[in-house]
Amino acid sequence: MKLWELSASEIVTDVKNRKISAYEVTKAHLDRLEQINPKINAVVQEMPEEALKMAKLVDRKIQKNEPLGLLSGVPVTVKVNVDQENYPTTNGVNINKNAVAKENSPVVKNFIDADAIVIGRTNAPSFSMRWFTKNQLHGHTKNPHNKSLTPGGSSGGASSAVAAGICPVAHGTDIAGSIRYPAYACGIHGLRPSFGKVPTFNATTGDRFIGGQLMAVSGPLARSINDIKLSLKALSKMDFRDPWCIDGSPENNGFEKRVAITYFPDEMQTDPKIVSKIQDAAAILKDSGWSIEEVECPSFLPLADINLKLWMAESSTLKSAIYKEGDPEAIFVFEHMTERCGEPNLENIMSCIKDRALQIRIWSEFLEKYPLLICPVSSKLPFIDQLDMAGKREFDEILDAQLTQLGLPVLGFPGLSLATGIEKNVPSGIQLISNRFREDIILAAGEIIERELFKPVIAKI
Repeated sequence: MKLWELSASEIVTDVKNRKISAYEVTKAHLDRLEQINPKINAVVQEMPEEALKMAKLVDRKIQKNEPLGLLSGVPVTVKVNVDQENYPTTNGVNINKNAVAKENSPVVKNFIDADAIVIGRTNAPSFSMRWFTKNQLHGHTKNPHNKSLTPGGSSGGASSAVAAGICPVAHGTDIAGSIRYPAYACGIHGLRPSFGKVPTFNATTGDRFIGGQLMAVSGPLARSINDIKLSLKALSKMDFRDPWCIDGSPENNGFEKRVAITYFPDEMQTDPKIVSKIQDAAAILKDSGWSIEEVECPSFLPLADINLKLWMAESSTLKSAIYKEGDPEAIFVFEHMTERCGEPNLENIMSCIKDRALQIRIWSEFLEKYPLLICPVSSKLPFIDQLDMAGKREFDEILDAQLTQLGLPVLGFPGLSLATGIEKNVPSGIQLISNRFREDIILAAGEIIERELFKPVIAKI
């Protein structure tokens, strides 16, 4: 096995046991980056010299028998919408290309504190506003398994990098599916952590408005559940800069192995292949001693409505910047979303905040009865790339298919996009949801399903 094929967990073990050096591992991934990235454009800001310097520091710690971090020697990437010292936080737009960060965001700091090696920054659509990844500054990111399909968005560069073997772990952000959908589209795993689990803050842009503050999170994408668990632990280190961040880990609290299965939430027209994958996952858990019930979960529709209204209220503050940037695709998305959601006003925003509390109460009660919910990530298999630009009808069909992705952020609950296979170069996946700070439940179930059903593979490019 080549070094760039190793999982993060394998790298940590081998580096700590001195079987391989952090420098060797980093160099192998940088070589993979140089070879593959021109074909997929996943990493748009590279830092080979800095990465190798970081690797040498890890190796020096080993030589001195100093304590090592959770991700010792693991090459990782971070998304271009978070601050990394001495690099611009572009968020995929030209108008931010000189917004050079003076300090690391909590995500980058936690990676570095864990002795991970940051080898590059990954692409996102303009203003991180789409489930497709293309912009005028950094270009178009491709899906390494199938270039006719979207790599997802807005963390499309992150998912593409992991799927292509550029890194075993990548950072992503999610306010409406931007971790879960790219993972789904690229045949890997992606975890949207509970709200408050992973600290976030960008000094370059300052605090976000209420929608972003309550719904946007950072989390890991990886090719194994074990790597998701490991990187989540590293990223969850407290940081005072995020006032919402709390230590909510329920260590060894146990849980009832009871699963709710919902194939067609809110009468979604779920693709039969996705239904089949949910059935496969349910059968695996049943054989492992979990009780399974096919039930109708609470509605995602009011959640999606709240998400879009709060998201667009925040996006409306960027209106002048969107038009200044002049990206026709970003403008199309903004205008059609504004048309669909209506102009934001105080009454709508206040109603959304009030209704959010009710929905959290409803869903908390449901997930108290059923600690795990399995449902679609999307009702459709990964979309043809750039399909949202085909017209308003296609745009609306895509939006409707992403209902469960839009709904979950309003609750602040964790959601795992679990890869379930790649057939004829088309990835598939399912979504696992649990109550706030119960990542342990969805990761325990995900590990069982992964072991029996499908473990993500590196794309053959």
